[in-house]
Amino acid sequence: MGRMAASLTSLTAGGGCAAKYSAARLEELLKGFVPVEAENLLVGLSPADDAAVYKLDDERAIVFTLDFFPPLVDDPATFGRIAATNALNDVFAMGGTPLLALSIAAFPEELPTEVLGSVFAAAAEQVTAAGAILAGGHTIRDAEPKYGLAVVGTVHPQGIWPKSGARPGDALFLTKPLGTGLVLAGHGKQLVSSADLDAAVEWMTTLNGEAAAALRPFAPNAVTDVTGFGLFGHAHEMAERSGVRITLDELPALGGALDVARAGVRTGGDPRNREFAPIETSGAAEELLALGYDAQTAGGLLISLPAEKSLSLRSEFAARGLFLERVGSVVAGTGLALASPS
Repeated sequence: MGRMAASLTSLTAGGGCAAKYSAARLEELLKGFVPVEAENLLVGLSPADDAAVYKLDDERAIVFTLDFFPPLVDDPATFGRIAATNALNDVFAMGGTPLLALSIAAFPEELPTEVLGSVFAAAAEQVTAAGAILAGGHTIRDAEPKYGLAVVGTVHPQGIWPKSGARPGDALFLTKPLGTGLVLAGHGKQLVSSADLDAAVEWMTTLNGEAAAALRPFAPNAVTDVTGFGLFGHAHEMAERSGVRITLDELPALGGALDVARAGVRTGGDPRNREFAPIETSGAAEELLALGYDAQTAGGLLISLPAEKSLSLRSEFAARGLFLERVGSVVAGTGLALASPS
């Protein structure tokens, strides 16, 4: 990844999904909103999910989401591709297929126009790769660069994947390894190799479309994508909204992520995520806690489905050459726990 004359990350206080508003404060904020009741609003704020869903007829519903954030890398094209992936993945996390996207952009006027052009072009390529069309957008002046997408997709009304449907007896799977925030922070401190950084970027620019397509025939009970609240934060949401207890026992890590955590590096989202998602542990190493609380950007799908489907799911993902790791289980009860990983 080459660096431009204008260093994008030097213009930000915190980039990627680590810039998300605190989950605890967001919950408090949303308490002030009266949920809209509409017959065809299948998913809205009560409870909120990865995207809103509105039913058009018995065969079609639209999925609508938006996501944007400041740069987490200096290369404009890489930034555009990551930001687009992160937004598009919310549609996949609902079981939908992206259809149309609009850019949301804010940039300092002094940035060269070719920088903005690279961001937009790379985002457009990623939208096309997702099977959708980038049809326009809105750009304003701002001292801190920001970019993302508003995305509309489609889903069958009976094929929506909520984050609130996990059931006792389910197994939990993850479709990407963890640690993007740690690797990015560690690279800035020369704690990880360029190869580890490149691998993290590769995952952040991997759309969840193929994983969603492999998963769709298995009718999962609950799905969400792991982003700014970290694995523990999003698992906490799934457990709380499903009225179940989630036990995690495996945390797949990106190369270099655990080394960075052992060195004491923590990203900005770490303390906010710890406040939001308390987890019971049995002497788990601190680096594993740091990995679980690490804010992910364009992370994988967290899947909850009946354990008896596990073998078939593994076979399907392996046949497609896709990453899949079992990370835990769902039982009766409440809360979130981390068992000692094997």
